[in-house]
Amino acid sequence: MGWFKNKEDAGKKTLPQSSQTGSVLVWAIRGIFLVVMLGLSIAAFQYFEKNGPQERGLAFVQGVIALLLIQGLALLIILADLLIRRKEITTISAVYFGLLLGLLLGNLLAVGLDPFVFDVPQNGSSSDSFAFPRRGLAVMLSVVACYICVSTLIQTKDNFRFIIPFIEFSKQTKGNRPLVLDTSVIIDGRIADVCDTNIIDSRIIIPRFVLQELQMVADSGDRLKRNRGRRGLDVLQRLRGNSRLEITLHDGSIPGVPEGGKVDERLVLFTKAIGGKVVTNDFNLNKIAQLEGVDVVNLNEVTNSLKSVALPGEILQIKIVKQGDQAGQGIGYLEDGTMVVVEQGRGMIGHDIAVQVTSVLQNPAGRMIFGKLEPAPRAI
Repeated sequence: MGWFKNKEDAGKKTLPQSSQTGSVLVWAIRGIFLVVMLGLSIAAFQYFEKNGPQERGLAFVQGVIALLLIQGLALLIILADLLIRRKEITTISAVYFGLLLGLLLGNLLAVGLDPFVFDVPQNGSSSDSFAFPRRGLAVMLSVVACYICVSTLIQTKDNFRFIIPFIEFSKQTKGNRPLVLDTSVIIDGRIADVCDTNIIDSRIIIPRFVLQELQMVADSGDRLKRNRGRRGLDVLQRLRGNSRLEITLHDGSIPGVPEGGKVDERLVLFTKAIGGKVVTNDFNLNKIAQLEGVDVVNLNEVTNSLKSVALPGEILQIKIVKQGDQAGQGIGYLEDGTMVVVEQGRGMIGHDIAVQVTSVLQNPAGRMIFGKLEPAPRAI
C-alpha cells in the first residue's frame, strides 16, 4: 500500500521519536528552571527578612516583593518561551555575540574616557564621590554598545556565518533552501529519479496536509485515482529509503497558515513562511506561487531544459511511428521523448529515416521539432 496504512499511522509517524524525546527534555528543563527560580526567590525573601530594616513588617514586605518579582520574571520567561515556538539558532547566536561584543566595547570606551571625564577631584572632595558617576558612565556605554551590536547583528545575520569550534550556524535565506514537495510531483515519480542522481542536497519537507491529500487519493473509489495515490506512496517510500536525502515530515502548523482551505493555498503560504521552494508539476500552482513571491521548481521545465538541443539543418535518425494531424505528416520521437514532426513522412511509418531539422518550437508544455526528409545524395 505504501508508506502509511491509514490516517492514524500517518499522524503517528508525522512526529518522529527524536522530536518526542526533545519535547520531554524541554519540559524537564522548564521544570528545573522554575524550581531553581523558586529557590532563589525563597533565598531573597530570607535575606530581606534577616537584613532588612528594624521594623519587622517592613522587612517582611520587602521579602515578599522580592519573592514575587523573581517568580514573576520566571513565569514571564516561560511564557515567552511558549509563545515564540519558531526559534532560529542564528537569532540566538546573534544576540549572544552582540552582547559579548557590546560589553567588550562598552568596557573599553569606559576605560578610555575615564581619565578625561573624571580626572582629579575638586574642592578637596574624596575620589569615592566619583565612584557612582564612573559606574554610571560604564553602564551607560555598555548598554548603548550592546544595543547597537545586537541590533546590527540581528538585521545582518543572514549575510554571514557565526563560526564556533566544531559548530557552524549557517545563514538562513542564502545557500540551500528546503524543498517542499507538492502532491502532483510526488505522484509523478520523477523526483525520485532526480534525487537518485545525488544532485539535490537540500532538505526535503513534506507537509502533513500534502500527505493527507495523498492518502485520500489512495483511498479513492475511482480506480485510476487509487492507483495514482498508491504510486505516490511508493515514491515516498523510495525517497525515504535514499540515505543521501534529509526528508522531514512537517505538521504544517505555521503561524499565518490556516488549518482549513485548499491544499495549494496552504502549500504556498507554508513554503513562504519557512523560506523554502515549491517543487510541483501543477501549472496553476506555479502561477499562484509566483504571485505570492514564492520560488518554484517546475519539474516539467527542468525536464525540458535537459532535453537534447536540435539546430536547424541538423540531421536526426528517428523512426516514424504514426501519422500526424496534417496531411502527409509523420510523427517520431527521440530517446528523451521529444516529438519530431516530419513533413511528407506519413508514407514512412515503421521505418528508420534520416530527418533534416527545419525548426524547433519551445513552449511551457515541452519542445517540438519540425523537420523534413533528408534529400537523397546526388549521383556523381
